[in-house]
Amino acid sequence: MNNYPFKGPFAVHIKNHVMLKQAIGYKYTTEVNHLLRFSAFTAVKYTNAIGLTREIVLDWCSKKNYESQANQCSRGSIIRQLSIYMDSIGMNAYILPKGYFPKKEKYIPYIYTEDELKRFFDETDKCHYVSQCPHRHLIMPIFFRMIYSCGLRSSEARLLKVDDIDLEAGVLTIEHSKKDNTRLVPMSDDITNHCRSYFRHVHMMSKDNDYFFPGLNGNPMTLTNIYHNLRRFLWKAGISHGGRGKGPRVHDFRHAFACHCLKKWVMQGKDLTVYLPVLKTYMGHDSFKETAYYLRMTADVFPDISIKLEGFYPDVIPKLEGDNYETY
Repeated sequence: MNNYPFKGPFAVHIKNHVMLKQAIGYKYTTEVNHLLRFSAFTAVKYTNAIGLTREIVLDWCSKKNYESQANQCSRGSIIRQLSIYMDSIGMNAYILPKGYFPKKEKYIPYIYTEDELKRFFDETDKCHYVSQCPHRHLIMPIFFRMIYSCGLRSSEARLLKVDDIDLEAGVLTIEHSKKDNTRLVPMSDDITNHCRSYFRHVHMMSKDNDYFFPGLNGNPMTLTNIYHNLRRFLWKAGISHGGRGKGPRVHDFRHAFACHCLKKWVMQGKDLTVYLPVLKTYMGHDSFKETAYYLRMTADVFPDISIKLEGFYPDVIPKLEGDNYETY
């Protein structure tokens, strides 16, 4: 663990809390940045505090006029976890009730149709060369196809290293993913061939630890850059976008992959009690609940198979709630 410079009366407890979270597999990097600011806040305003009181918690969590509701909820959740930890070791700590702050409207993932996917990928193929980003026209046709066809999270794709891709076997190695998990992801022959051609154009002189999809100065592509390209291709493909936070989003390609797999398996008469564990492993889910969520989404998006799904798997189809699963 890095030697984070926590301050204030709770510095030791914050450090131990972070160490515990990271020890059990959480990256906990974004949360650390919040806790660094919280420790600086208490170091100035509550220097002599001997307990994490309700006053301190609510003062820190009070909504700023420039922040979104989601950001306030996030700050509240992080401090709630710290309070739970401090309470567990016998410290006086006020635990913010779960759901204390109203959440933003739930986001329901956008499931691309096959026609929309074809139009979108056709537009990525038309991406042209620009001197500021010399590999962009080569990256975009593969990057978005890989996210969809392999069911990847955006961060998993953008952080791939050259050595993570076995071009002979057609297998990706996804390292340090959610909860620091690692998994192997077989690629289709089509994507593997795309990657081989791309490698010959971009990486013949690269090192194993270079990013497979390089951005500027050898760094990985930024999330902002990926989002801007997504919006551009959606617009050219004639796919409506509701604006920032409204979708479709890059992550929705992963959702679409899961739903399309389930639909195909149902239409083929596959036993989903056998195939769901396969999908769980392939997508890197930590629990079966995360994968079973896609049964409900598939039933809602494809009404023609909903009766079949409900009839065969009524006990494993959960209620559809977008926020809890949008990063699966």
